[in-house]
Amino acid sequence: MKITAARVIVTCPGRNFVTLKIETDEGLIGLGDATVNGRELAVVSYLQDHVIPTLIGRDAHAIEDTWQYLYRGAYWRRGPITMAATSAVDVALWDIKAKAANMPLYQLLGGRCRTGVMCYGHANGADIAETLDEVARFIDMGYLAIRAQCGVPGIASIYGVTKDKLFYEPADAAIPTESTWSTPKYLDHVPKLFDAIRAKFGFEKHILHDVHHRLTPIEAARLGKSLEPYRLFWLEDPTPAENQEALRWIRQHTVTPIAIGEVFNTIHDCRTLIQEGLIDYIRTAVVHAGGITHLRRIASLADLHHVRTGCHGATDMSPVCMGAALHFDLSVPNFGIQEYMRHTTQTDEVFPHAYTYADGYLQPGEAPGHGVTIDEELAARYPYRPSALPVNRLEDGTLWNW
Repeated sequence: MKITAARVIVTCPGRNFVTLKIETDEGLIGLGDATVNGRELAVVSYLQDHVIPTLIGRDAHAIEDTWQYLYRGAYWRRGPITMAATSAVDVALWDIKAKAANMPLYQLLGGRCRTGVMCYGHANGADIAETLDEVARFIDMGYLAIRAQCGVPGIASIYGVTKDKLFYEPADAAIPTESTWSTPKYLDHVPKLFDAIRAKFGFEKHILHDVHHRLTPIEAARLGKSLEPYRLFWLEDPTPAENQEALRWIRQHTVTPIAIGEVFNTIHDCRTLIQEGLIDYIRTAVVHAGGITHLRRIASLADLHHVRTGCHGATDMSPVCMGAALHFDLSVPNFGIQEYMRHTTQTDEVFPHAYTYADGYLQPGEAPGHGVTIDEELAARYPYRPSALPVNRLEDGTLWNW
């Protein structure tokens, strides 16, 4: 089965998505997500100018060879743009192969390892009281795990707190907006949030929190230790992890579980973290870590070291990525949890999908392939809109990690 055509579809049903569509001489079509939030057109150019011309005439079944061709053949390896483009091709080819077999993708990946995919939602509020109300709302929706974020007194805006609650999109302007950050104020306030959550709801539900790369390793160690009484499911991205060895500081001072990896692109970004047991969950995403082919390698390495998966699943990735992630989640033995930030109605209409949510679990569905399609006519009604993620500064004006 030969690849006969491939093209990129860009649409913005509330936020920008980049989708690769691959066609074959047997009439089968595959879709892959290639979205890099705030840098979408860079991936479009990479696909159109450098990748698609090399795909025409290739064997659509040769997924591993195509992955190696795109990775090794590029010479300039790794990086978010290259790996997102590679992921889009990889996922689209897995979609085609599963359709050719007339099976849902998870069956080609080895079948079910569990009955469903536990997921977590995002509860947030301007203050602790509002966050408590949101946690209660997610509990009413059946969630078994909930990420909790709240505003901090003295900080005007903070990551994870949004007005629309279910549909968080931080990319808010063509030119990045700037926000102000205070680590001391944050470190003093966050334990109060989790003390209130456990006092009101007890310890039955899993509770998570995202630091979003804001702390130094020793600050993260302090936070992890202060949160130990509240038994978090995980503390996410407590510090930038380019220096993987720096995570030893956190590990030496706290037993709060650590989750890292949503900005990682390859196994090399997390190899030390996994091999030395410096994290508990690896959060690499299908779209940003080279697709299912490479994500399976990361999961296999993690499995050897008692590290579980926790794939990134925010709305800056399309339903195509979510569909593929759920098939991966269902099949991988060391699955931990799946982030599930719901897309808007407009996005769901553009990307009809087979996956469903009920009682705290996601199911990928039984449709052949990954189960996600695209309504191209509807997608064309939502043209690309330039939108960038914010930047962060400390109170003295120093540029900091957003």
